[in-house]
Amino acid sequence: MPTRHYQPSMFDSETHVLNLFEAEIEYLPEFYRSEPAWSLFEGISQQTQWQQDRLTVYGKEHLAPRLSCWFGEPWMDYTYSNHTMRASRLTPLLLEIKEKIETHSGNRFNSVLVNYYRDGQDSNGWHSDDEPELGDNPIIASLSLGAPRDFHLRHKVDPSLKHKMSLEHGSLLMMRGQTQSRWQHHIPKRAKADGRINLTFRTILRR
Repeated sequence: MPTRHYQPSMFDSETHVLNLFEAEIEYLPEFYRSEPAWSLFEGISQQTQWQQDRLTVYGKEHLAPRLSCWFGEPWMDYTYSNHTMRASRLTPLLLEIKEKIETHSGNRFNSVLVNYYRDGQDSNGWHSDDEPELGDNPIIASLSLGAPRDFHLRHKVDPSLKHKMSLEHGSLLMMRGQTQSRWQHHIPKRAKADGRINLTFRTILRR
């Protein structure tokens, strides 16, 4: 493998592409403008049947530090951290968001994991969206609504390669290529934060 000289990550001023080794990540800070994004936040908050899952990590079971709901077709069970989520039907509001993201990205999605971070103590540990049902090099479209939260990335092989950014209200993060196989990401806790809803659209493959 040729030697790569890593420089601090930055956004291209025109395309908003992260300059990260072995990753394809695009960030759109105002995919939705503020007022429409708040309308989506309120609508999703009211229409979603939130649940707090029990996850198994390193052999220990604990409550997930956030609320969530999984949407897709009835056959689209989704398993992570030894927990299987049963799919709810995509609502008209989620379908509207999905279509907008598909039009922008040129990619099709058939499911979405919706997470609700109630305050700064809710979080998401280090992980990759690389479950078998997503296939090789999955495309993940992540929409953020509500309070901004830090988003950390680290390379799986070279821990010196890392990046931190803020996911803003109404922003869209697109992750493609080797991003999930070569990188991990997480949302850390913070001292104070209002509510945030995150939607990660993805494509589940039939087995």
